[in-house]
Amino acid sequence: MSRYLVDKFLFTVDRDPELVERYREDPRGTVEWWEAERANLLLNCHPGEASTWLRFEDAEREALAAHDYVRLFELGAHPFLTLTLFIAMFERDYDEPLAFQKEYGMRLQHFSLPYPDITT
Repeated sequence: MSRYLVDKFLFTVDRDPELVERYREDPRGTVEWWEAERANLLLNCHPGEASTWLRFEDAEREALAAHDYVRLFELGAHPFLTLTLFIAMFERDYDEPLAFQKEYGMRLQHFSLPYPDITT
């Protein structure tokens, strides 16, 4: 798995309110667009500098397109990056404070230590 690329997607989308909304409304289209247009841009570098080899694996692409944060965790995506992005997208759908965060924890409770490796 390219944990770096998945974490980069989560990080960059979470920091752009327009991308958060785009990803919420059209996850598959956003993932495909981001992979084609943004995946190979280098973070914190001069415009125009890019790599050419970064691509999601099929399992990563499908988990991102399905908003499947449990699968992303299984694949090694950083849990804080998934949590913050998915809070931005879905917390508004709940009536009670912290309801999404509680659901997130509940859906991940079947994991036991050691957790999947989240190093990049």
